[in-house]
Amino acid sequence: MTKFPSLVKVNKTLRHPDIPPIMPPAPYEEVVGYKRLDAQYDNALRGPRKYTREAVLYDLYREKNNVDLWRELKRVQPRPNPRPNPRAPEYSPGPYHYRRITEPKERDLNIPALRDKVVQLLIHQELQNIYRPVFVKGSYACQYGRGPIRAALDVQHDMRVARMLYGDDAAVIKIDARKFFYSIDRLILKRILKKRFKKLKKKHPELYEDLLRFYRLLCKVIDSSPEGETGIPLGNVSSQDFANIYMNELDQYCVRFLGVKFFRRYNDDIVIIAPNKETAREWLAKIKQFLAERLHLETNKKTKIFFVRQGVNAFGYKIKATHMTVRTESKRREKRRIRAMIRKLKAGKVSQKYVIQAAHSWLGFARWASAYNLAKKIFGPYRFIKTEGALPYGAISRNRQARRILQQRYNSPPAHKAVA
Repeated sequence: MTKFPSLVKVNKTLRHPDIPPIMPPAPYEEVVGYKRLDAQYDNALRGPRKYTREAVLYDLYREKNNVDLWRELKRVQPRPNPRPNPRAPEYSPGPYHYRRITEPKERDLNIPALRDKVVQLLIHQELQNIYRPVFVKGSYACQYGRGPIRAALDVQHDMRVARMLYGDDAAVIKIDARKFFYSIDRLILKRILKKRFKKLKKKHPELYEDLLRFYRLLCKVIDSSPEGETGIPLGNVSSQDFANIYMNELDQYCVRFLGVKFFRRYNDDIVIIAPNKETAREWLAKIKQFLAERLHLETNKKTKIFFVRQGVNAFGYKIKATHMTVRTESKRREKRRIRAMIRKLKAGKVSQKYVIQAAHSWLGFARWASAYNLAKKIFGPYRFIKTEGALPYGAISRNRQARRILQQRYNSPPAHKAVA
């Protein structure tokens, strides 16, 4: 074991090459440095977003706009200036763009302007370095390599282990907060941030002024919310970061004080596996009390207790210990969506390429579940949509040898062509 320590490190880095290492807190001038700002500006304009009117007008004077934004960020001081200079103002977020969506459910979105989105991407990058060492293993959302699919697969693994340990008595607690983003108390959020920054100050006393400046920048973004006295806006880049930080208090309570072994959380969707229903009821009562007293949150009607053998609806799937299926709502929604897109295609409102891309986005999600026959049934009438992609169904969830066999079978020519 002592002969190859470097080989172990290399293997760990190769396993997740896209996940950057955790860095110590950076000075404020480096956090809002021009190189980082310019890189996050390119990140904000990925895909078709660069063709919007706002993005085109901003990009006409890209360097000037980015330099002005960089100077405003540099002027943020550790404490408010009683006599601000109107000619050299500090950064302050601008107004939001309001938008309402109806799929998958009706929500009100408040989308920041492009310059504010760049600032929030800078904030996200630094918050990852500050809070990744603090988050528990079962925390997901807005983190590198920790999305809803990873959460669903980990829940399935927990269910299998729980059935081996506790048998058929194992119970699942499904917790969902009521109007989560709109109910977040900003004062509590600021206290939680302040608590973390005080600990960083003890470890890095030389960064005291820099941490104060970054904290003031975070408070500016939090207070810019148009939601009223409570809540943070859906559509903000930094809202998921703040939501993760807010719910981390519950994560620590469940893992450290309640001693929960199988805990998974994606935003406000929480799945906990208990040894039996009696323990599950006790944990759920304590969690509800903690949410009400410490975080000012309530649970909704989706909060229930099941046996593990019944499975659980979470993270977009119906998860069981043996397999995963796509949720019934997702099936119905995709059937309605593909029919609507085909009508638009026949009317000439959208292109065939657009329909294929939209179908593949859902297939990429359904591919992780037992949904091969379902996909064939939904997209069978439309021959230009191929349900098979770069890998056949089932190849991504098998071991390396099985994937290689399936890949060779998929790429090899048919027998009659090979003979010819």
